[in-house]
Amino acid sequence: MSNSKGKKSKRKKYSTRLEKNKNIYYKNSSSKQINDNNKKLVLIILIISIFFNAFFLLRISSLNSSINTLNYTIDEEKEEYKKEINELEERYINYLFLGDSITDYYDLDKYFEGLPVINSGVSGNTTEDILKDMKSRVYDYNPSKVFLLIGTNDLNHDVSVEEIVSNIEKIVSDIDSHEKQAKIYIESVYPVNDNIDEDIVDDRDNEDIMEINSKLKEYCDKNDYTYINLYDILLDDDDNFSEEYTDDGLHPNSRGYEVITEELKKYL
Repeated sequence: MSNSKGKKSKRKKYSTRLEKNKNIYYKNSSSKQINDNNKKLVLIILIISIFFNAFFLLRISSLNSSINTLNYTIDEEKEEYKKEINELEERYINYLFLGDSITDYYDLDKYFEGLPVINSGVSGNTTEDILKDMKSRVYDYNPSKVFLLIGTNDLNHDVSVEEIVSNIEKIVSDIDSHEKQAKIYIESVYPVNDNIDEDIVDDRDNEDIMEINSKLKEYCDKNDYTYINLYDILLDDDDNFSEEYTDDGLHPNSRGYEVITEELKKYL
């Protein structure tokens, strides 16, 4: 009886140990499987990560290459545009001389040889004449620079100094509004010399001319226009238009135009 009990007891213990070992085995196997699965999952994630990183690196590299190509193309196009703009600017550069007979008699092609000069002077013109004909006298030429000399004939038509200056200011303002690219130069009214030919000079007077010029300079200084003082350059010791530079006391002679040209070329 006791022996069989002992055997049963041993079997039970043995059986229990086997079960215990089995449980441990299965647990270990299960843990190992989980670990293997985890490793596989990590490996898959790593591979996917490497793939996506490689993809993005290639994409970024491709984008950088495209950007570099685009920048190079843009730089090339910029250079081409600059060349075209420079060519257009050179093509449309012209220097317009606007005024009366003093400008009309000015042989611009001779004194400014090789330069794109336009003579828009009309003998006998006053400030009012120019204001009435701005389109054909100025705008049609699309000038890049305008040299304005006007006012002496107004004095022969009993126009006041104030009105002469006001009209010149209107001419300048109209050009500035319509031809924004044009730089405007206002020349002083030239002196006269009634000792040479009183009939030609007529009612013109240097005192009035000096007053006009003083107001024109003041206007230019206030409004950022260029005033060119040719009056003083053309005077003799008696404060008249020098006989070296005029034959009739009103219009420059060839020597006078040479001196005027020398001064005006500083602004071209």
